[in-house]
Amino acid sequence: MEHPENDDLYKGLKVNKGVADVPTVNPYLKKRIQRKEYTPAEFVEGILKGNITILSQAVTLVESSKYEHQQMAQEIIEKCLPHAGKSVRIGITGVPGAGKSTSIDAFGMHLIGQGRKLAVLAIDPSSERSKGSILGDKTRMEALSREKNAFIRPSPSAGSLGGVARKTRETIVLCEAAGFDTVFVETVGVGQSETAVHSMVDFFLLIQLAGTGDELQGIKRGIMEMADGIIINKADGDNLEKAKLAAAQFRNALHLFPAPESGWSPKVLTYSGYYNLGIKEIWDMVGEYMEFTQKNGYFNYKRNEQAKYWMYESINDTLRETFYHNPAVEKMLNFTEQQVLNNEISSFVAAKRMMDLFLENLSAKK
Repeated sequence: MEHPENDDLYKGLKVNKGVADVPTVNPYLKKRIQRKEYTPAEFVEGILKGNITILSQAVTLVESSKYEHQQMAQEIIEKCLPHAGKSVRIGITGVPGAGKSTSIDAFGMHLIGQGRKLAVLAIDPSSERSKGSILGDKTRMEALSREKNAFIRPSPSAGSLGGVARKTRETIVLCEAAGFDTVFVETVGVGQSETAVHSMVDFFLLIQLAGTGDELQGIKRGIMEMADGIIINKADGDNLEKAKLAAAQFRNALHLFPAPESGWSPKVLTYSGYYNLGIKEIWDMVGEYMEFTQKNGYFNYKRNEQAKYWMYESINDTLRETFYHNPAVEKMLNFTEQQVLNNEISSFVAAKRMMDLFLENLSAKK
């Protein structure tokens, strides 16, 4: 509509039509592309070709709690198993703030410089309240996250044994099938998760700091006994002498422990992840360990023991899941729980009743 001000009566005043309203939606915004649904055979084919996108989607299936996703994931893993097992698996642990992610960034760049392919499975602690995780490990691995031969997968711990369980082991199988010859498993921190990590890796590396008071106080005996190598981080500048002193203390402490089953004597080294000092010596140590254990047969023995351990863990998981999803158990569980809270029956009697109910229900189905 023309403005009346443009009439001849108002010759001294000129008013333009104005600008049309801008659309609220960006016209350049493309429609969201629907993710392609792959069959298990297509997943396996993509993984064996080293397709990172398909590998990531397969890991998502492994981590999913949906029954149909789990069924598909197990089929993919089964077909990938013959192509797995050829990597060096390294567990990396340490107290929070020890510089695990920064160190992995430095270690990874060193290995990629040698022509290796690296997969990093970083377990991110989940909130006990919200069950959420930040999943920010990739931001602390700046150099590594840009490398085409590196695959970094942060995963939420979701309260499962400090963050590492069967799903991490299954992810290792997929990464190995995709051609990654080195796998790092970074734990949440010093805690119960170390036992689970130790049961799925070949070399267990403990990162410690110097200059934080009593260096031996923060690491308990169980963690020390599991470590195949101990490294003191931040050995640079004014902290160098403190790092050397801490290394000496750890060496003395290791002499008090029984000899490891592998026959290997764990070494204690100092390094600086920030300044990339001492990185080569650490990987020379890992190489020596691998050569030593392969010669004396411990490497294959440990892999076999780990496979057996995870078979029994899978049985336990399946039994637990079957029990809690049994219709008869689901129906009576809350009632029995209330009886325990009201002091009508003891916890042990309640547990036996629920188990008897579960077994009777299984027998009735037969």
